[in-house]
Amino acid sequence: MKTTAIPTTLTINDVELPIFFGAIKPDWIATAERKGFSFLSRVADRYHFALRCKACGAITKTNRFTLMTSQPSCHACTEQAWTEDAKAAGIKFLRRDTTNRHYGIFLSPCGHQIRRQFALLKRAATGETGVRCEICQANTETEEAQRRGWEKLGSDPDGNPNYRSYRHTACGHEQRVARVNMQSGRFVCGGCAKEWPAASSYLYAMEFTLANGRELIKLGFSRDPESRLRHQLRRIPEMPCSVLRLVAVPTGREAILLEKRLHAKLRRKHGHYVIDPAIYREQIRVKSEVYDARLTTTILDLLDRVASDLSREAA
Repeated sequence: MKTTAIPTTLTINDVELPIFFGAIKPDWIATAERKGFSFLSRVADRYHFALRCKACGAITKTNRFTLMTSQPSCHACTEQAWTEDAKAAGIKFLRRDTTNRHYGIFLSPCGHQIRRQFALLKRAATGETGVRCEICQANTETEEAQRRGWEKLGSDPDGNPNYRSYRHTACGHEQRVARVNMQSGRFVCGGCAKEWPAASSYLYAMEFTLANGRELIKLGFSRDPESRLRHQLRRIPEMPCSVLRLVAVPTGREAILLEKRLHAKLRRKHGHYVIDPAIYREQIRVKSEVYDARLTTTILDLLDRVASDLSREAA
């Protein structure tokens, strides 16, 4: 008579474990059933059990203490949840991080592998945060610096996450700069650039159209008016706005004096066209110096006169 050999090992998660042939208490079986598992055997030693998940059929190794005091987890179900969360976050789950059980390795849409905490993955799946590729992010920041004539050296030596360390290509000076300022160009090189009072500047006139259709005009000065408009003044990216007129002024000090004189003249002769900041503060990031668009021709004429005066002085 042929006898069936009794198995002495059990494979769990691609690992072959020896079966521990000891007594199995009915309480262990009942507890496993109540918690969503079928009790298979004792494995490895007297402290561990092999359980089959009733949800997916996968076998998992569980500590006896865990089974009796808390809810055991099925690794296959957990990985399936990570896979689904990753898909919802726009990335692909590849594998667990063997160095830290709280992390996984994922494939981002750009093709790079990224390492993320599973807790962060859950937040990304629900839309609370995003997932970005560090390699692509580093390349983006390098290109931002190159467009401004700088070389990105690395993270901020002072540890501020909003700053980076850069080297000015023209003069070799190294300094820390807020990334948002590198993007907008609103900073100067501490090695070769002049401070704003001595550097050249511009008087400008800008037009804005609020969400309710009302048109406004702003008179001011800036070293980089286009950057000021796009990165500082405009709160809503979709808001129609543009630079109407620029007048180059030799120094920032002279520009601010001219601007103050122009505003004083406008308030004195056209004070009824000054707009209450409460009307535009939710859409334009400024506290004053905004007028009704009906004053546009007057402001442009004033700037033309300033340009003519500066031209005569330069000659």
